[in-house]
Amino acid sequence: MLVRTYSCALMGVVAIPITIEVNIDIGINFFLVGLPDSAVKESQQRIDSALKNYGYKIPGKKVVINMAPADIRKEGSAYDLTIAIGILIASEQIKDVKNVEDYYILGELSLDGTLQPVRGALPIAIEAKKRGKKGIILPIQNAREAAIVNDLDVLGVQTIKEVIDFFDQDFAITKTEINIREEFKKRLNEYEFDFSDVKGQENIKRALEIAAAGGHNVILIGPPGSGKTMLAKRLPSILPPLTLQEALETTKIHSVAGKMSRYASLISVRPFRAPHHTISDVALVGGGTHPQPGEISLAHNGVLFLDELPEFKRSVLEVMRQPLEDRFVTISRSKYSVEFPSSFMFIAAMNPCPCGNYNHPKIQCTCGQTVVQRYLSKISGPLMDRIDIHVEVVPVSHEELASTVPVEKSEVIRQRVIAAREIQKKRFEKQKSIFCNAQMNSKMVHKHCAICESGKAMMKVAMEKLGLSARAFDRILKVARTIADLDNSTAIEVEHLAEAINFRSLDRDNWGK
Repeated sequence: MLVRTYSCALMGVVAIPITIEVNIDIGINFFLVGLPDSAVKESQQRIDSALKNYGYKIPGKKVVINMAPADIRKEGSAYDLTIAIGILIASEQIKDVKNVEDYYILGELSLDGTLQPVRGALPIAIEAKKRGKKGIILPIQNAREAAIVNDLDVLGVQTIKEVIDFFDQDFAITKTEINIREEFKKRLNEYEFDFSDVKGQENIKRALEIAAAGGHNVILIGPPGSGKTMLAKRLPSILPPLTLQEALETTKIHSVAGKMSRYASLISVRPFRAPHHTISDVALVGGGTHPQPGEISLAHNGVLFLDELPEFKRSVLEVMRQPLEDRFVTISRSKYSVEFPSSFMFIAAMNPCPCGNYNHPKIQCTCGQTVVQRYLSKISGPLMDRIDIHVEVVPVSHEELASTVPVEKSEVIRQRVIAAREIQKKRFEKQKSIFCNAQMNSKMVHKHCAICESGKAMMKVAMEKLGLSARAFDRILKVARTIADLDNSTAIEVEHLAEAINFRSLDRDNWGK
C-alpha cells in the first residue's frame, strides 16, 4: 500500500515542501531513499523503539520510503514523526485515514515516543498556509512559535500516541492559538539595561542617540574601564520598537537557526548579538556545508556589537564589508545558493593601543607611536569607511560617579529617536529599500543634505585643517542630516555640521601620531 505524508525542508529562511512516500510490499528490508543525511537514516531505530512503546511496530515486510523531491538533501531529525505516521497508515495499523494530506507533520522522536522540539517551525507554518493546508502537527514546544501564523490549525503534541489517536480515532488535539498583536506588545519595551544607570559620558550618550536616530554605525575608542561595553549594551533600549513585520522576519531567522527558546512565540525586542573575538568568518556571516544564519543575520533588525575590534581576525572583519553595504548575505554552493537578511546596526569598541592608555588623561601610555599605528591599522580603511561615527570615550571622574543628580532614562531618549525616524520615514517613503539616513547613496546625499555657504566653508576648513579624509565627507553630511532631524530642522545648520565633524575622531591625520 502506498501512502503519502507531508513535511518541509529548510533552505535558508524558506521552507520547501517534502513528500514522504511510504510503500509496503511483499519481501523484507527497510529502504530510505531521497538524499537523506545521517540523522534521517538513523530515524529507523528511533521510530521502531517509539512505536513498540505503544504497541505498534514497523512491519516485517519490504518497506520503501522515498523523500521527494529526491534531489534536495534532507537534514535533521524532524522527519521522524512524518515517516512513522506514513508507516502506520501504509501498514494499516491506522485505518481509514482520509485527511492526512491536510497537514504538515514534523517532530523528532525519543525512544519512549515523546517528541523533541525542531528548528524552523515558523517558516514551515508559513509554507503550510501558503500551500492551503488545514494545519500543522508538531511538538508542543514549537506550537506557540507556529501559531503566529493566522488561519492555520496548529496542533501541538507531546507524544506520537496523540498523533496516532488523532488520525485513528478522531482524538481532539487542542489547537494552539495566540493573539499575535497582544503577544507582540507584551515585551515590546522590556529591556534589561537602561541609560539611566550610566553616570556621566553625556557626549557618548549623545553620539549613540544620533546613531540610533539615523541608523548609523558607531565605533567607540577608549581605555579599559571607560564604559564602552556598558554603553553599547544599552543601545537597543533607545532604538525604535520593532514593527510587526520586522518581528516576524527576526523570529523566522532565529527559528531556522534553532535559537528560539522552548514555548516562545514572537521576538518583539530588537536582538543584540555580541560574538567573541575568536569567532570564525563562517560563524559571523553564515554558511557551512549546509548553510545556516550567522551572527550578522541573527542581529537582523537589531544590533551587532564587536568588542575589542582589533582582536578579531582580519579575514573575519573583511567578510562583513559587503553585508554592511548590501544588508543581506548570499551563501553559494555548487547546486544552490541561499540568501540571509542582515540589516543591522554595527557598533564596535576598541582600545586605542595595546596597553589601552593612549590619550588617557591621567595614565601614561607605554606604547611607541609605531606600535599604536600598527594596532590601529588592524582595522582596514574599507571597513572603517562603513562606520559613520567615531567617538572617543574617556574615563568617568569620581565627581560624576558620586553624583546623585537623576540621569535621563532610555524611554525619554527613545521618544526623540522615534520622532527623528518618523521624519526620515516621510523623506524616504518613495524609496523601497531606504528607511533611514545611514542608508542614503551619494545621489540622495546631494539631494537631502544640502548645506549653506557657511557650512561649505566649515567643511573646507575641516578637510584642510583637521586632516579629514575624503571618504569622511559623505559620512559627515549624513550624520549632520540626522542631527538636524533630531532638532526638527529642515535645513542643516552650521552647528549640526560642527557636531558631526566632531564625531570623526579616527579620520584626523594626527590621530595616533
